[in-house]
Amino acid sequence: MAEISAEWPTFVEPYLKQRPCLALCLALIDISVPPQESDRQLRDFLSAIGRPYIIVATKSDRLSGNELQNALRTFGQQFSDSPMLPFSAKTGAGREQLWQEIRRAAQAVQPVATNLL
Repeated sequence: MAEISAEWPTFVEPYLKQRPCLALCLALIDISVPPQESDRQLRDFLSAIGRPYIIVATKSDRLSGNELQNALRTFGQQFSDSPMLPFSAKTGAGREQLWQEIRRAAQAVQPVATNLL
């Protein structure tokens, strides 16, 4: 993990900062564990550069209904100004809503992307 983090400034930051047609960043965060410092750092970075993003709270199927609501509340307190979507690859929960967000963002940036071609 440390090796990947060390390479972030060289590869990931320029990509996220310089891609005008990048419509939406998906920040995948494991909802079954408490918020991590790296989660906050990613959210702060995306906010600072003005890049649209949504937090995708993965592994939501691992929590009961009450546990999921409590975890979403905890993350919501940590990331109050961030859009968040619970998601489960296993059950498909949140899949259609996530695709709707991606389509909406892509349609909003489509004229910019077309002009770059």
